[in-house]
Order: sequence, then C-alpha cells, then structure tokens
Amino acid sequence: MEMIPKEVFKVLREKLGAGFDDFVLEKIVPIAGDTTCENLGIEDSDLRDELWREVDIIVNTAATIKFDERYDVALGTNTMGAKNVLHFAKKCLKLQNLVHVSTAYVCGEKSGLVLEKAFEMGETLNGTLDLDIEHERKVVRETLDDLRAQGVTKEFERTAMKELGLQRARQYGWPNTYAFTKAMGEMLIGLLRVDLPVTILRPTIITSTIREPFPGWTEGISHIDRFLIGYGKGKLPCILADPALDIDLIPGDMVANAMVVASVLNANQPSQYICHVSTSFRKPLKILKVRDCGYEYFSKNSWINEHGKPIKVTLPVILSSMESFRVYISIRYLPILKVLQLLNAVFCQYWQGLYKDLNGKIRLVLRLGELY
Repeated sequence: MEMIPKEVFKVLREKLGAGFDDFVLEKIVPIAGDTTCENLGIEDSDLRDELWREVDIIVNTAATIKFDERYDVALGTNTMGAKNVLHFAKKCLKLQNLVHVSTAYVCGEKSGLVLEKAFEMGETLNGTLDLDIEHERKVVRETLDDLRAQGVTKEFERTAMKELGLQRARQYGWPNTYAFTKAMGEMLIGLLRVDLPVTILRPTIITSTIREPFPGWTEGISHIDRFLIGYGKGKLPCILADPALDIDLIPGDMVANAMVVASVLNANQPSQYICHVSTSFRKPLKILKVRDCGYEYFSKNSWINEHGKPIKVTLPVILSSMESFRVYISIRYLPILKVLQLLNAVFCQYWQGLYKDLNGKIRLVLRLGELY
C-alpha cells in the first residue's frame, strides 16, 4: 500500500475525492511475499490455497534492474524468482495467463536478425551453447563460501560479487548482469512452462509517462535518468555513444498499457507469446536529439546547486569509443590530479581529501562509461 499516497494516483484521487480510499480498498488486497522464495514466501497455507483457487492472471514485474547488481542477488531475483513465480502459477487452477515482464536486451550483443531457439534444444537466447544455470548457481555458492571463509569485509564481498556477475555475463555474451540474469529467467520459463499460457513482454528503456495519468510522472531514478540528472548538475560534459545510434526509449504508461493488453491477448492458449514493447521502428530517436533536448531544457530550467545558484550547462561532447572517452577524461582531469599531488607533497597532504574525492569521481565516470 506504499504506492497509494504517491503522485501517480493524484488524478484518480482528485476525481474521487473522499471516496478514493474506499475505492482502492475494494480493488486491492496487498499480500506480503518474496519471489526469491518457494510459494513466493507466502507462509499462510489458507491464503495460498485461496490464491491457487481464485487467481486467473499473474503479472510478474519483480526484478532488480541494476546493471552491476551482486550476482547472487540478481540470480536469485531475476532468474530463480522467475522460476518461483512460474511454479506458483502452475498451481493456480483458474490461471488464464502468466505475464512475465522481461527486457528487450535478453538476446545479448548480437546485431541483425537473432533467431530464438527453445532452451531445451541446448541453445540460449543469444546462441551460446555451454551456459548451465545450475552451474551458475554453484559458482555463486562456492564464491560466497570462499569469500566468507577468508573473513573478508561486507564491502569487499559486495564488490567481488558485482565483479563476478559482470564477468560471467560478458563471458557468455551479455553486456551486464541485469540482461544476463533476465535472459536466464526467460530460459527457465521456456524450459519449464509445459503448456501453461505465458506472455513475455520485453520493453526497451522505460522512461516517464507520456499521457497517463499525466505527462512526466516517474518513480525513482532509472538508468537514463541518472545521466540526465548528472548532466543537469554539470557533472557530465561528455556522452559516450555512437552519434548515429537510435536510442529506444518507451514511456512507462505505454508499457503499462501493453501489460494490460498482453494479459488477455494470449489468455488460455497453451503457448508462449513474446512481445517487444519499443519505439525505434516507428519513432526512431537519435542520441543527438536526446543531447540537444537535454541542453535546451537545462538551459531554460537550470538546476539549482546547494548554494542556491543556477548551474550553467554546456552542449556535451559526443565520444564514439571507450578509447576516446578515456583520452578525454585524461586530458580534462588528470592534470588537476597531478597539481593536487604536487600541492599535497609541498603542503603536507593539505589537499588530500580533495585529491581522493576527484580521483574517486574519475574512477566512477570511467566505470560508468564501461558499464553503460
């Protein structure tokens, strides 16, 4: 019920007035659960039995969307979580459809036409032949056991598990842990669903709403939002991207509408239906257009810094390769680091805090460039 007070419901709240709360309580019954657990973590047996008797449509949006999430967390939520939801759905006597919300990037980094084959045929969504999900779970368990036997800190463990996820993803042809674990979740659904009606929705990069309930609503900060906010704050003078690239952004309300349609489109069919929810075919958007729109917006609506002063933005430089990105960062920031090093040597590390802060930001920017 944490969502009910949110701004997304303000239109409905204004329309219904004092009757809003009663209306919501008639429509929604919140149940605590956890998709990483068997039976979705619902311990009340009577409640489970009621759900298995009455539920006819399940929409699974549970996921961790961090590109560099800890591998154990991402595997538990995005992969095994999908399996747990599927097993729960199989017990629902009236089930008409299981709608699983995935991502358009589950096929990895291949270009052109990518033919999908059933997982039981031994191929993954991106054509890799030797991926074994049970082996990946074993890798996670053994790595965690080894780290904890060494007595490492929680921070060291977190970093190691993040790096493990990225390493395993790239080994098998996916760009990041998120896309990799979402792909494995889809594979398990395809392997285990038998004749259960399943619809898989694959949205691209979800952004704020375009129409409903009103333009511009969003909750939290997504990956694309981080770049826009960073640019507005004057922290991103450059963009690492192909200028000719079509960046596929899809408004959140369009994805929600597609979920509603998908819930009935393949209902009661003993098959799996896959639907991509994207915009670039009909409404292609160039990265240069995104840059120009961002510049125009923040030039007119400046971000106000902690001192109450507007931040002036410049038109960001487009860098088309990681090599040119590193060179740009080196030319722009490394001389400052060298000066700070010299000053610290002369003045007994007086500026050491500033040096560490800037050095950390440079490392972060380079990591984000590689990650995104």
